Amino acid sequence: MDARALVEGIVRGDRRALARALTHVEADNATGREVLAALYPRTGRAQTIGVTGSAGAGKSTLVAALAREERRRGRSVGIIAVDPSSPFSHGAILGDRIRMQDLTGDGGVFMRSMASRGNLGGLSESAGGALDILDAAGFDVVILETVGAGQDEVEVANAAGTTVLVTNPSAGDEIQSMKAGLMEVAQVMVVNKADLAGADTAVAQLRALLAIAARSSWEPPILKAIARTGEGVADLVDAIDRHQQHLRDSTHAVDERRALAERQVVALARAALHREALVAANANGALASLVDDVALRTRDPRSAAEALLVAIRRAWTAEREVRP
Repeated sequence: MDARALVEGIVRGDRRALARALTHVEADNATGREVLAALYPRTGRAQTIGVTGSAGAGKSTLVAALAREERRRGRSVGIIAVDPSSPFSHGAILGDRIRMQDLTGDGGVFMRSMASRGNLGGLSESAGGALDILDAAGFDVVILETVGAGQDEVEVANAAGTTVLVTNPSAGDEIQSMKAGLMEVAQVMVVNKADLAGADTAVAQLRALLAIAARSSWEPPILKAIARTGEGVADLVDAIDRHQQHLRDSTHAVDERRALAERQVVALARAALHREALVAANANGALASLVDDVALRTRDPRSAAEALLVAIRRAWTAEREVRP
């Protein structure tokens, strides 16, 4: 299928076209980009939810419980589950489909596993595009679950309207070590596995950290849940609904949408510049030479990085000069 056929198929609800389009988006090829450009005007209708937090917090179980609750409320659900990727094939290792098998038979749920491809923030570069595709496909709720890379995992804020931070009672030291970034991107905080000892302490620690973090006009609620049994999940969905309503109706709604758009554009531009810079650096041999100098300790890493930037700028200037 070409891009036009994929777009037409997605609009009329063809799941096969949707799956193929997501494959192109994940590959970041010309067809995927064309599909995204054509469908983007249809986005902005779904509730987009990012679920983040460290590995072991129970994110996958909570996402499955969220999907079940959303379905009980009559909403269709799309799920993008970003898994750690193999260093060899770059494919997803864990496969959240295995952990959410009971959802696969529900026609109102569509789930896609994607590989992180080594991204530090836990999101592959194409995950945001996949979220937009599901939004444009007409799903009422689109959930993006990230890998779980600790306090660095803030990239989900660049993709989703509402970010849910998941932790658990055994993560006391982890909560204490959280820095402003992760606290500032979360609009809802959940202590999962709340039937374990220490849940109230974890809530208190989050509340104390929240008190010193820089905040916007939204005050994030701190909830307790037991994803395994579904306890507290309805309250979580209610909190997400309130934040989504806030995004639409508050006096700061336009500013917050612009801030989200700015984060998305800057993140994609940064990734593109990184790729192009590495291509230029490898093409003229500058990177290999500087790496040798640093490895032999004849040059320090900072000055090598500055020299690499100079080499990249020269390569880009030369490329522009030879263009017709």
